[in-house]
Amino acid sequence: MEFLKNGRFLLPAILVFFLLQKPIAASLQSKSSLQKSAATSKKSYIVYLGAHAHGPEPSLEEYDRATDSHHEFLGSFLGSKEIARDAIIYSYNKYINGFAAVLDEEDAKGISSVWPESKSFDDEGMGPIPSRWKGECQKDKVKPVHCNRKLIGARSFYKGYVASTGASPDPSSSPRDFDGHGTHTLSTAAGRFVPGAAVLGNAYGTSKGGSPDAFVAVYKVCWSGCQDADILAAFDAAIADGVDVISMSIGGEPVDYAVDSIAIGSFHAVQNGITVVCSAGNSGNQGPGSVTNVAPWIFTVGASTIDRDFISTLTLGNKTQIQGKSRSLESLDEDKSYPLINSADARINDDYREDARQCVEGSIDAEKTKGKVVVCEFGPSSSPLSYFESIGDEAAGAILIDPGTLANYFFVDPFTKPHAVINAADGVALRSYISSTKSPVVSLSRPRTLLGRKPAPTMGFYSSLGPNTITPAIMKPDVTAPGSAILASYSEAAPPGSDPNDPTRVPFNILSGTSMSCPHVAGLVGLLKALHPHWTPAAIRSAIMSTAQTLDNTGAPIRSHHGNDATPLSYGSGHIRPNSAMDPGLVYDLTNADYLDFLCSIGYNTEDMSSFQNHTCPSRYKLLEDFNYPAIVFPYHRDLQQTATRRLKNVGSPGTYRIRYRTPAGFNVTVKPESLTFDEVGDEKEFTVYVQSTPREYIKSGWNSGWLVWSDGKHHVRSPLIINPIA
Repeated sequence: MEFLKNGRFLLPAILVFFLLQKPIAASLQSKSSLQKSAATSKKSYIVYLGAHAHGPEPSLEEYDRATDSHHEFLGSFLGSKEIARDAIIYSYNKYINGFAAVLDEEDAKGISSVWPESKSFDDEGMGPIPSRWKGECQKDKVKPVHCNRKLIGARSFYKGYVASTGASPDPSSSPRDFDGHGTHTLSTAAGRFVPGAAVLGNAYGTSKGGSPDAFVAVYKVCWSGCQDADILAAFDAAIADGVDVISMSIGGEPVDYAVDSIAIGSFHAVQNGITVVCSAGNSGNQGPGSVTNVAPWIFTVGASTIDRDFISTLTLGNKTQIQGKSRSLESLDEDKSYPLINSADARINDDYREDARQCVEGSIDAEKTKGKVVVCEFGPSSSPLSYFESIGDEAAGAILIDPGTLANYFFVDPFTKPHAVINAADGVALRSYISSTKSPVVSLSRPRTLLGRKPAPTMGFYSSLGPNTITPAIMKPDVTAPGSAILASYSEAAPPGSDPNDPTRVPFNILSGTSMSCPHVAGLVGLLKALHPHWTPAAIRSAIMSTAQTLDNTGAPIRSHHGNDATPLSYGSGHIRPNSAMDPGLVYDLTNADYLDFLCSIGYNTEDMSSFQNHTCPSRYKLLEDFNYPAIVFPYHRDLQQTATRRLKNVGSPGTYRIRYRTPAGFNVTVKPESLTFDEVGDEKEFTVYVQSTPREYIKSGWNSGWLVWSDGKHHVRSPLIINPIA
């Protein structure tokens, strides 16, 4: 898929999906990033023309007029409107102005969805569908989705995929979910109360989404890949249909906002009062700067653990017991002991000693592992599934030793082969036992659920990290939310684990990723939207960010997967606290004009602004540091005083708020004024933060963090304060 703007080539963007919420919320989910088009003579292209001139409530006549303008525009290049009409596969004629067309390269130069039978989408007791809902339930002859008063809309968009690949949607063009991802994320955001939810006996309890009484709809745009044309068509439809929240569990490499289809689509959604929630990405292992979906109008969510775990007890032949983690879908006989073998002792030959120790595929002699439990060590070159594939189909099971970095990432999702993951210290004891006896044996208990785990939350190994590489002054991610080992509804067209040939089917499953944390926040957004229908998307985000928690259930700072203190580069403002977010006291609000002025401040000129909305940049740009974001970031601080001004709006009772703060190490910070008095709802007051580094800090590099809190004794409005000194 190529991306064009006013006839110019632009880089491909990354794509995402939707979901609907209370009163109506839209959820966009997928498991893959944008795929480039196949190398054929024809490709699908997007011509993006910015915003429409028609107002927020366009008539059918205005829709038709916009479509006709697209035919006329493309026809001026192709020779006739008739040729253009045949070439255009989507006309974005509602809120996004542009079209997608199948063109020759020379001409161009001038998953998810839902499993509707899930009890999470039962409509018993739901009220009538809102009269303002304009969406539809797409009918498919092969695998139709039957909507109801809970699941009120389902559509799929695939013309861009077909045009770019030449392939047909597989297994059909239905919005139905065939891999489980969409059903899981949608039910997390807005699934109804379902008692007795469990996965093969684990995590038993009542399942519910963040906004269980929300009406929901799904927009499926990813097949074996995702195309910009389909994504923008879904955005355009969701805005026109009347959604309140869009949840998007997909991401990719961050790119300039003007060529990022997620940023463009979400901009138009936010301009129409729709909150857009996105995953931060699952590339935390790539280190700082891996966070995606970084536009300031997007609500970006990292992922952390919860206080529930799944454990299995190993009993060695000498009666020593070791506790490990397990998500086995199959179990060994607990009353039976099985022979133990180090994977290195099952190597093909001595050339494979190191690879075999880490159970790298192709290094193990399967004849040596028959009927045995194989002890492997985590290695950087192996995928989780490869451990089980490498030890042989006839091996009894696996014990995997975690060196201390990966267990929170790998093996929180289910695998068929019986297994347990143990820590490095227990691994030493296990290996010592194996070497001390001629016939080592072990029994392995069935996985069981452990509640009250401490510490929790901790940051997921996979959760992508800041800073924001496109605009470092905008902190991303914004918050973190539960994302590891999350139980939710699942498609019964897909196996629960990684083995595609597994015939097992489950109505619920446990998955991990920022795909799972994103809908947690979308669900909370739906609740706040219902409670405060007049709040802007920025006010809702501020309420959640400014009330977030940075301590775990032991009272200590939230930790990374390594065990050290995490920072705002991983958790943003902190872990969400829904009850506190409902009454934040004050919010950092933003208008549509603020977002447009933001684009001016980062260097967009009037022509560039047409990518989003026609806007004349002020003759004197506003400072980026003064953009009214809930987090305060100085990304390029030098040895001089810098300032940042913010504006707070009262959304609670009248009162006087006083400032307290913790300065980042090595900096002098002053906030003026030191108190703000609000007389009524809607009052707005400004304050300024003054920052100056000490001489010693001048030569120190790295991101340093502190915080500031405005409090009236009841409300505590917290903002991260992040400074990156440069010499």
